[in-house]
Parts: sequence; C-alpha cells; structure tokens
Amino acid sequence: MKIYRTLKMASLALRHNVMRAALTTLGIVIGVAAVITMMEIGNGAKVAIQRTMASMGANTVVVLPGAVSVAGVNTGLGAMMNLTPQDADAIMRECPPVSWVAPIVRARAQVVYGNRNWVPTYIYGTTPLFLDIRDWNDMHEGEAFTQHEVLNSSKVCIIGQTVVKELFAGESPVGKHIRIRNVDFKVIGVLRKKGANLMGLDQDDILLAPWTTIKYRVVAASLSGGNQSSTSNAGAGELNTLNMIYPNLQQNLYYTQTATEQTDAQPPIRFPNVDQILTAARSGDQIPAAIQHISSLLRQRHRLRHSDPDDFSIRDMTEITKTMASTAEMMTQLLLCVAMISLVVGGIGIMNIMLVSVTERTREIGLRMAVGAEPGDILRQFLSEAVMLCMLGGTMGILLGRASSYVVSLVLRWPTAISVGAVVAAVLVSASVGITFGFYPAYKASRLDPIEALRYE
Repeated sequence: MKIYRTLKMASLALRHNVMRAALTTLGIVIGVAAVITMMEIGNGAKVAIQRTMASMGANTVVVLPGAVSVAGVNTGLGAMMNLTPQDADAIMRECPPVSWVAPIVRARAQVVYGNRNWVPTYIYGTTPLFLDIRDWNDMHEGEAFTQHEVLNSSKVCIIGQTVVKELFAGESPVGKHIRIRNVDFKVIGVLRKKGANLMGLDQDDILLAPWTTIKYRVVAASLSGGNQSSTSNAGAGELNTLNMIYPNLQQNLYYTQTATEQTDAQPPIRFPNVDQILTAARSGDQIPAAIQHISSLLRQRHRLRHSDPDDFSIRDMTEITKTMASTAEMMTQLLLCVAMISLVVGGIGIMNIMLVSVTERTREIGLRMAVGAEPGDILRQFLSEAVMLCMLGGTMGILLGRASSYVVSLVLRWPTAISVGAVVAAVLVSASVGITFGFYPAYKASRLDPIEALRYE
C-alpha cells in the first residue's frame, strides 16, 4: 500500500510539469533508441555474414588426395588418385558429425552453345547433395539432377547465372543443349545468384553435372592436379600435321588393331577415383569431431599403419568463420558503446532536473516531514519519480529504435535483425539509470532539515 501511494504521488508530481518531464525523458528516449537501433543493425550484419559464410559452406570440410614424391620431387596435394566414391559413401554412413557428403570431379573445358562459347571457372561433377552442402537448394529456374541420373551417367547439367549471361544472352537456358568437349548436355536448371566469395572469385561462374558423366564422358581421367583443358588439346596439334593434310602420306608407327580384335579386346579399366570429397558438419561446433572421424575412417580404409603419414589432406573454414564472427561481434560492441554514451548523457540530464526539482520543492518537502513523513518516504518518492521518467523514456525509446531500424533497412537496404536481448537490456538499463542518477537528488531531499525547509523562500 505504501508503494502504491509513493508511485501515485510521484506520478502526480510529474504531471504538474509535463513539459519539463518530457524534456527530461528526451535524453533517455534518444539513448535507448540508439541502443536498439545499433544492436539491431549489428545483429543484422552478423546474420548477413553468417548467411554468406553458410552459402560458401561455413561448416564444410574438404578432403583432398595426398601428395606423391617422384625422384625426390614432391608433386603437391591432389597428385595421388586414392579418393573414391566409396570413401564418400563410407563417410556418410559411419561419421555421425557429418550431415552431407558429395564427391567432386573437377574439369576445365570450353562450354559451347550455338556460336557462343565460355570457359567456366568451375566445372564440377558431383551429386545432388552438393547443393545441400553449399546451401543452393532453391533453384532460380528448372530443377536439379537426381541420384538416379548420377547412377545412369545422364548428360544433364545445371549452370550458374554467369554462364547463363555469357552463353544465352537473356534467353532461358532450361531445356537447351550445350556441348562440353563434343559431349552434348541438356540444361535442366539454373542456380540462384550468389556473387563473389571472400577471395573475389565468381561463385555463379559454375556448371554442375553428375560426377559419373564428367568422369567417364568428359574427363575420362582424374585431374591429378593439372588443368584438364590441356587433355582436350591432345589431338589439336594433329590438325597441322603432314599426315592430316596429306592422308596418303600416313605412316603407322604402331600396329593398328582390326575391328574384330578391337571387339574381342577388353575395355580399359575406368578407375573410379574422384578429385576431392566435400562434406558438411552438422554444426560449426562439430567440425573438429567430423575431421577426427573422417581421418580415422580414411586411414582405416586406405590400410595405413600407425607410423604411415596420411595419404590425404583435410581442410576446413573454421578460422575464416571465427575471424568473420569476431569482426562482426567487435563492430556490434563498438556500436553499443557509442549508443551507451547517449544513455549516460540522458542520465546526467535526469539527475540535473531532479536536483532542480528538489530545490524548487524544498518547502513541500519540509511540510511533508513536519506532518510525519520519514526521510525514507521522501527518498522513495523522488527515487520513484526518477525511475518513472526513465521507464517512460525507455518505452518510447524502444518504439523509436524499432522504427529507426525499420527505416534504415527500408531506405539504406542494410540488413537488420530484431534483438530481444537489446529490448530487455534497454528496460533494465533504463531502470538502472533512474536509480543511479536519481539516488543523489532523492538522498539530498531526504536529508533536508524540516525547519530550514519550511523557512526556504
């Protein structure tokens, strides 16, 4: 009951001078609005960075073949042909921290459509799970190829926006046919636009097809660390040879099989190796566990002894993700510190006005103490006035901050995200500011001598 009377008297005192109360709360309104706006802009930037990292494969773990040393010359990573699709299937089955796995066969070749041609930055033979790993499921147009088409080595592909622009010049590519090393592919889908990655490479300059098709119909050999476009030029020099210009001068240096011998001869062995295996951990926290599981499994499958080094290499984006996250967090904290200055200024304004109010109401304080009011009652009354001013300013500041962040996202196109923690913090900070900066004026009012207060003019 005493608390109710105190709050009622505080509200009556504030209503006696509405303009002064409104101007007093203005500092808190601006401070809280700045905190809300800055926190939502910072959270929006963090979400945007996380979305960008996820689109690049923030939780991805890449398994690469190992290096080969020939006559003391190390050929570098990717030279060994020891990763197979069976390794990818085993990782998917036996590694719980891994959610998706996609084998990849890389190629570098010219893509032709009509009288146009283009060499994409990426030509990947893979499986449909590649789109899950790279967060590319929502197609811009058409549909993705299926696992059935991978098993059948179907000549279908999906392409990125840059390839569409370079080859089709505004036409819809879905249903049309392109050629890669004289192999006809049907375009069944177009990927949505992603833009450049952190290294500045165009992610939309890409062509995806079933890995079996790229492996056995286009490449017919592992990349082995080289540029596969060079393999397509193996016969290019023959066009200028004397034998091709004058066929009657052909000389066969080696024995040529007859049609019957070619029919009876066994076909060449198609080694089912892949150039890399792309995996996705279930979360960023499970990346170390995923790397450990993959390493143990591949060592077991490749029959490596404890003393043998790994014949593969595992790469992840943990450090890049941590760096980007820490940068976004630092920017958010910087914006919050700048906004807190406004709250401090608003709190000082409230203390100043409350001190003026104590001076103006000295006779009222003396009269109340003369009729029996305790110093604690005076302290609670003035403290309640300060807290009510701050809470009122905090509420208005929250509404203004939400409106400001909405305008920023609408006009400037900056990403923003609602921060519930910022709203709760704004309420708590408003109450704390009212108590902190209102305590001294309230304490000063409670320590007045009633007789001296009644004499005050």
